[in-house]
Amino acid sequence: MCEYGFVRIAGAVPFNKVGGIEYNKKNIVNMIKSAYENSATIVVFPELSITSYTCQDLINHQTILEQSLAALTYIKDETKELDILSIVGLPIANGGKLFNCAAALNRGKILALIPKSYVPGYNEFYENRWFAGGDEECSSAININGEEVKFGVNFLFKCSDYEKLVVGVEICEDLRAPIPPSSLLALSGATIVCNLSASGALVGKKEYITGLVKNQSARCISGYIYVSSGVGESTTDMVFDADAMICEKGETVAESERFLRDDQIIYGDIDIDKLYYERLKINSFKNRAGVEAIYFSGNKKKFELNRYIDPRPFVPSDRAILDERCKEILNIQSAGLCKRMESIPGIKCVVGVSGGLDSTLALLVIYRAYKILNKNPKEIIAVTMKGYGTTSRTYENVLSLCKKMGVTLFDIPITDISDMVLDKVNHSRDSRDTCYENIQARARTYILMTLANKHNGIVVGTGDLSEIALGWSTYNGDHISMYNVNSGVPKTLVKYLVSWASKNEYSGEISTILDEIAEQPISPELLPSDGSSITQKTEDIIGPYELHDFFLYYFVRCRFSAKKVLFLARRAFSGKYSDEEIKKVLKIFIKRFFQNQWKRDCAPAGVKVGSVDLSPRSSLRMPADADSSEFLEIP
Repeated sequence: MCEYGFVRIAGAVPFNKVGGIEYNKKNIVNMIKSAYENSATIVVFPELSITSYTCQDLINHQTILEQSLAALTYIKDETKELDILSIVGLPIANGGKLFNCAAALNRGKILALIPKSYVPGYNEFYENRWFAGGDEECSSAININGEEVKFGVNFLFKCSDYEKLVVGVEICEDLRAPIPPSSLLALSGATIVCNLSASGALVGKKEYITGLVKNQSARCISGYIYVSSGVGESTTDMVFDADAMICEKGETVAESERFLRDDQIIYGDIDIDKLYYERLKINSFKNRAGVEAIYFSGNKKKFELNRYIDPRPFVPSDRAILDERCKEILNIQSAGLCKRMESIPGIKCVVGVSGGLDSTLALLVIYRAYKILNKNPKEIIAVTMKGYGTTSRTYENVLSLCKKMGVTLFDIPITDISDMVLDKVNHSRDSRDTCYENIQARARTYILMTLANKHNGIVVGTGDLSEIALGWSTYNGDHISMYNVNSGVPKTLVKYLVSWASKNEYSGEISTILDEIAEQPISPELLPSDGSSITQKTEDIIGPYELHDFFLYYFVRCRFSAKKVLFLARRAFSGKYSDEEIKKVLKIFIKRFFQNQWKRDCAPAGVKVGSVDLSPRSSLRMPADADSSEFLEIP
């Protein structure tokens, strides 16, 4: 197993023979051994994989039943040296009834037999001709070659080597029930659900099954292995397509090649830590009475993680999804501001605009809100405040953008106010320190608040989620506003929102200006420059925002240790940043995140747009004086 909480699981689709138990059992053993050698801790086979699903009226023949039990014993014995949980399917007689069962095997033992709960008897399925359902009366254990084997639906299989790995089993039709057994198993602690299936191929069915599996894994906050029968099944009534997939919390991790006329095994490295800590946060998952835990020995082999780690977890890689995400976020931001405006009769919006990404996005949101409320955009008060470091490029962009949008623009330089304050506190203009920079930020906020008082307005904040996480703002300066429309938007997503608005909501010169703003470096423009080029670049000071947003997602959203976050970041940014640079920026992130909670404690109201939010009222309740030393233990 991987030391960072990943477990490799496998779905095995054998090219078996109908009723060919002697062949099938050997094939299953070979596939179990192959999965074990590839470091899998769990391997799941299709429904009735020992006999094949399509035996029909042969399924309750003495020969089939006796040979399938003998085959189960053979598989158990042949894999007794392997630390792998193998789950195979076969018919089992119990109490004068026949059950469609999954058998869980580990190190030469049959841990339990799990009957199918819901037996279909409709359309092409007529299993109730042969099988009883899992709720029918039967013995709680049966004897197989002198060994008492547990029998029932209320079992969980816990890994003795990794307590967070808990496995539940259901069979095919169970997934389609209004309340699948896997829902109850997940509530009782199952982090991985195994589904042995035999589902015929029909037009459109693949999409339907994929939706079921993805949705169930999301609902259960679990990994889910779905393995359906292969094309070796009888084609008398239908064709089976060897469909198998592994999902994790609504996302597909691995899929089989459908209709492949050969054995195949798919592998997925599931992040058990992610599932476990997500459940701790949600706290809906509580132990359910009557579920028995059975322990198994997991694979001790180390493996190299075979999984893509997205370097930009907030930015969808699919363009269509990204476009839809941008539209949704802008709708959320605008709706939040509309409600705030409606609650204060006759109110106007005042916003500081610098020509940077964040203030531009805030202006676009305000403009949308005004259109939604049928208000005149001329009532929007945009304020540009040239400071010591303002460049001609950003300044001209602001002037042109506000003019073309038809908003009211105040052009109020802050250099004279800043000079006055510097003189009052006897601070040298040559000392370009925090005091020098923050005087400018507070001067801008002073002007914005004063204009809001004068014009019956509210100051709309522009600071984004990433800046709030890092405390990259001036307390009682740009840190404060009456309502912040950007507080839930991570920095790596801001440029895409501006670009989306440029493409979909504007045209002509406005689009040209927005596109230029989207491509310029991120800068507070507080230090003197030559007036034409940006010299103070935020990412040169604190590190790349794409790293900070990666850390924000995994350290805050997923609750991972710094050690695991570093491991993931090294994989995600391999070849782009050195290990030392990633470690350096991670330490900066964690230190600043802890050191700046006091700023977040009094952050203004702002709209939440995603699963990561830092509002002290609704999302993050954290002591400002917490000790960060143990969180900074990075190897």
